[in-house]
Amino acid sequence: MKLWKRILIAFSLAIIFGAGLKAAGLSDIAIAMQPVGLVFINAIKMLMVPIVFTTIVSGITSLQDGRKLGRMGGKTLGLYFLTTAFAVLIGLIVGGIIEPGAGITLPDAASGGQNAPDPNAAISVRDLLVGLIPANPVAAMADGNVLQIIVFAIFIGLSINLAGKKGEPVKAFFDSATEVIFKLVHMIMELAPFGIFALIIWVIGALAVDELVSLLWIVVALYLACFLQIGLVYTGLLTLAGRLHPIKFFRGIIDAQAVAFSTATSAGTLPVTMSNVEDNLGVSKKISSFVLPLGATMNMDGTAIYMGIAAMFTAQAIGVDLSMAQYITIILTGTLASIGAASIPSAGLILMPVVLSSVGLPLGAIILFFPIDRLMDMMRTVTNVTGDATISVLVAKSEGELDLDRFNADPVE
Repeated sequence: MKLWKRILIAFSLAIIFGAGLKAAGLSDIAIAMQPVGLVFINAIKMLMVPIVFTTIVSGITSLQDGRKLGRMGGKTLGLYFLTTAFAVLIGLIVGGIIEPGAGITLPDAASGGQNAPDPNAAISVRDLLVGLIPANPVAAMADGNVLQIIVFAIFIGLSINLAGKKGEPVKAFFDSATEVIFKLVHMIMELAPFGIFALIIWVIGALAVDELVSLLWIVVALYLACFLQIGLVYTGLLTLAGRLHPIKFFRGIIDAQAVAFSTATSAGTLPVTMSNVEDNLGVSKKISSFVLPLGATMNMDGTAIYMGIAAMFTAQAIGVDLSMAQYITIILTGTLASIGAASIPSAGLILMPVVLSSVGLPLGAIILFFPIDRLMDMMRTVTNVTGDATISVLVAKSEGELDLDRFNADPVE
């Protein structure tokens, strides 16, 4: 049975059991499933650093032509910026139509709340640029700073290429290491349905239903905006720019989407995404190993949508009409801030102050997002992963690195 089908069964059973335990007043039993779910999350997070580092180095060393590498990088970054800007715009439009903040009493901006993120923890554009180069690459790996790891891996890959014959043993090592890591990926993903079953039961047991009812429209707005991003932007790019059949594409990445929705981590889903685009969609390894790890850090379209909706929600809650200049500021700031967002669950909460403060909106709204953030984070991650896969296919097609026969064939079991 395909992975996504096993995940769907586990997800459905978890909802039934979780709801049953909650209705019976046995939420403590559901919450007790947390350790099992966290073990699975830790297992897929364990793969993040080695797979990002080894695959990027391996991908760079497979591109001996420096001009091709620069051209491919330019296309990748350009498409990521384009889709992210569209994501913020869609979030603003949907937020303006649905008006999720209407009738909501916003907490005092000065009362941070016990679980509110520290606004000073938000990443500024200056800090993002300065922090690109790791002062200590080992510390960057230990801290899981994916953006710094990517930069260091690119430098290592370029250096191996420049070393010529003397660099070939190191190149062979990274090629071999990549294969070993992927074997580990397949081993861990066989356990995905069990981990996801525990995760969903735990989330259902921990939800406070009365807190969620009044905030339902935020969730509706976020899901609708994400569906529009996937259905209009990604599908449009595949159809118009790539001349590819979108149904074939979505069939090929359904495993990655299922894992993304269940785990809410783009980096954790990266191994499955890479496997799907290579095995099901025919993207060459040299393209996937460069574009996807970069996208897992930079291409946070779901987070960008989230920021647009959060800005509209906050403005509506306090009765403020935003100006055109403020809308433009939100689009620019949301695009840059989402690029700096970590590919881990709930990273958008830390980046939200960047967007809100850029147009003078109070930060108290962040407190209201905490009870429902996990539910929204799941859909944001699906959007992020789908965007990463879309860009990898488009770049591969433009570089002649897409196996069209495999793309049009049925997905592998």
